[in-house]
Amino acid sequence: MQVKLANYTKNKYNTPMIKRETEKLLKRLSSQYPIVTLTGPRQSGKTTLITKVFPAKKYVNLEEIDIREFAISDPRGFLKQYGDNLIVDEIQRAPDLLSYIQVIVDKNKKSSFVLTGSQQFEMMKGISQSLAGRTAFIKLLPFSIKEIEKAYNAKNADLLMLKGFYPRIYDKKLKPYEFYAGYVSTYLERDVRQLIAIKKLSLFQKFLKLCAGRIGNILNLQSIANDTGVSHTTIREWVSILEAGYIVYLLRPWHENLSKRLVKSPKLYFYDVGLAAYLLGIENENQMCRDPLRGGLFENMVVSEFLKHRFNSGKDNNLYFYRDSKGNEVDLIYQMGREILPIEIKSGATINKDYFKNIKKFKTVRKENIFKPIIIYGGDEIQNRSEVGVWPFYLIKNILSKI
Repeated sequence: MQVKLANYTKNKYNTPMIKRETEKLLKRLSSQYPIVTLTGPRQSGKTTLITKVFPAKKYVNLEEIDIREFAISDPRGFLKQYGDNLIVDEIQRAPDLLSYIQVIVDKNKKSSFVLTGSQQFEMMKGISQSLAGRTAFIKLLPFSIKEIEKAYNAKNADLLMLKGFYPRIYDKKLKPYEFYAGYVSTYLERDVRQLIAIKKLSLFQKFLKLCAGRIGNILNLQSIANDTGVSHTTIREWVSILEAGYIVYLLRPWHENLSKRLVKSPKLYFYDVGLAAYLLGIENENQMCRDPLRGGLFENMVVSEFLKHRFNSGKDNNLYFYRDSKGNEVDLIYQMGREILPIEIKSGATINKDYFKNIKKFKTVRKENIFKPIIIYGGDEIQNRSEVGVWPFYLIKNILSKI
């Protein structure tokens, strides 16, 4: 199929430069706050985005050893040299710099900083202490289906799940398996090695693959601990590392009673489905279509799309799942104030009556303040039934535009 690229500029790799949905939000928040903090996974496109949106700002990257040493050893001299109209990439590498930035923005109302980081677990505490009320937050995840659909085939579910959505795979035409091998190695070397004992890195890699094997399932820490060969407490710590580092995402259960959402076990997903597919050893589309976890990967891809929509709009996470004591489940609950939208996710390409049974059961539990439920599936046909809307996965944007 010939893809029309008339609305896209191209980079040196002859691939389209894809505009990010969050560009307008980033510009607006920068005009309203002295500091904008952009977080997200490594390689999600943070640096590309901020240098494009703010070409007039000076740029420094604290991953560079000499720059980082300067910022740590002489923060006043560092900020004096680079000024107060500055982008600081990977701010968590020099967290004490935050206190000095606070002093600058309090004294100079015209100062403007953009901070980025890929490690929430190190940077968020420092920001909450030093920059409270002075910074706006944006979370940037990899590409959404909506962002790539005009330039790439976004209707091939198996290909999308195999490739995932990291920009470099698309920009540089990289082979997914090779990209993710390097990504995991870099993540372990740069981030995990700083947080756990080096002798446990091999166990951590095993743990990471075990998480991929449980995608879309209720998180069972003891089961993972038994299979990994470490303690339950260690697995809890490691899950927190993955979650705060934008590797895994925990979908919380929905209950009418808000307090129950905090005590029931969540479901485990990855922020990027391509990374999960790599950890499962899936190397091509043929393997993907036959893999027993394809349904979980498809569900992961759809859940991530809703999460990206929230973050790209500058909104907090409002996603849950529902499961009752008998095991009846609705894959996704999208909450809007007191109203909710139930969503079932099915990877099959043919609609059948089983797709509707959980939605029907849920509607007997929640009868008020409920939007018309939706089923998102792997086929091509739209069905606007009287009680349920059925949508192909690649038209998620149509749903999101209405909520």
